[in-house]
Amino acid sequence: MSDDLVVVSGTSSGLGAATARRLTADGFRVVGIARREVHPDAIGSGYAHVRADLSDLDSIPALARHIIAEHGKPYGLVNNAAVGTDGLLPTMHNSEIRSVLDLDLLSPILLTKYLSRPMLSRGRGRIVNVSSIVARTGFRGLSVYGAAKAGLEGFSRSLARELGRRGVTVNVVAPGFLDTEMTDVLGGANLERIKSRSPMSRFATPEEVAGAVAYLLTPEAAGVTGTVLTVDAGSTA
Repeated sequence: MSDDLVVVSGTSSGLGAATARRLTADGFRVVGIARREVHPDAIGSGYAHVRADLSDLDSIPALARHIIAEHGKPYGLVNNAAVGTDGLLPTMHNSEIRSVLDLDLLSPILLTKYLSRPMLSRGRGRIVNVSSIVARTGFRGLSVYGAAKAGLEGFSRSLARELGRRGVTVNVVAPGFLDTEMTDVLGGANLERIKSRSPMSRFATPEEVAGAVAYLLTPEAAGVTGTVLTVDAGSTA
């Protein structure tokens, strides 16, 4: 059990909410970031919510300062917030491309920039970036999303080398497709076809992925950095 503070983005639903629930159950204090309000009763004791739009990149420095001033220096950061716009690249509007890259790649980079500083000053910290198996497998209609997640993985490997000597680990959790609001845009038939590829004939659950995130925050994971932990019910086996 720990009363260390972990900041989790995208806690209004799906994997972010499951991660926040798991971490509060493990004894962490959690600050969640999402555009929609999340009541602490929906997550657990020790949860506090900050309502913010991470696609507004210019607001992130002030957001980080607010979190530190109101809740203290974070031990951990879980960059989970993302959008998965479904569409073929030739027909996507430039604004859609920009919105995916802003939220899925640039916002976690900037949030990490500002929230890693107090970790470095304390000589301890954990950063977990949530990617996707699409970063490596590809998926029709998700080329921009896949590019953002592949970029996030490359960012994480290099950042692990930058921060490791100061006691801060940087890792990636790459889920397969989950039954969440994000995958609803793919449609039922597509989801069933994807599910049939799994040796387990199912998707991993948000709770299983949250367990992988929680592991990377434990003392037992102190020697794990610069790696990608895949949780996909075996679909990429």
